[in-house]
Amino acid sequence: MDLQLKDKLIIVTGGAKGIGLGICKVLAMEKAIPFIVGRNERDNINAVEEIAGLGGKAYFYTTDLSEPEGCKKASEYINGQFDIIHGLVNNAGINDGVGLAGGSYEKFVASLHKNLIHYYLMAHYLLPSLIKTKGAIVNIGSKTAETGQGNTSAYAAANGGRNALTREWAVELLPHGIRVNAIIVAECFTPLYEKWISTFEHPAQKLNAITQNIPFGKRMTTAEEIANTAAFLLSEKSSHTTGQLIHVDGGYVHLDRAIEK
Repeated sequence: MDLQLKDKLIIVTGGAKGIGLGICKVLAMEKAIPFIVGRNERDNINAVEEIAGLGGKAYFYTTDLSEPEGCKKASEYINGQFDIIHGLVNNAGINDGVGLAGGSYEKFVASLHKNLIHYYLMAHYLLPSLIKTKGAIVNIGSKTAETGQGNTSAYAAANGGRNALTREWAVELLPHGIRVNAIIVAECFTPLYEKWISTFEHPAQKLNAITQNIPFGKRMTTAEEIANTAAFLLSEKSSHTTGQLIHVDGGYVHLDRAIEK
């Protein structure tokens, strides 16, 4: 299917690794131009080079999105370099394990800056450009907002906020023809996920125990599967879809994980 994304500039936060990189690669294969915003210069360069190796084109800006000034500078740079943009993927974040008992006010607020506040700021600063194109916004979220996880109060709260902003922006931006949707991720094997699994005494056994609870195929979701959905939501092929929380999770959240097949 031709998603008609050729030459469209799409901003992807955290686009140098994991799910973000998967989204950038799929966009490049659709002839779109991903613009990566991330905090690690070398990772950003590597991602742009990898995309170039696939025959695509990409740009990047290095900044720390957990700092409001970093969001402002990135947006000013993008707005200064390009007259218009066609989409925004809010993706950057980390499950940083700030729980209720072991957390603190400072850690909780810092986690919200890492995982939620930059979602708002990037959309706020880039909105005038998105209005020009009737662009689309895709927020990447996590199952933790719906299922809980334990010892991750801040991240769960941030993802609840992502879900709420998705629905709120979908309403607010109706007059501008801007669609806003979210992709909710459950178990996706990213570099961060691999690092977490490696902390267990028996990583392979832990991973197997997790995949056995994923109803569809008893396997992890791939970054490419999430990216394919993101590309569709950014395209005019999803022209009447807005305000949706779409779970790309093998049925993890909504299907009975106890079903034996």
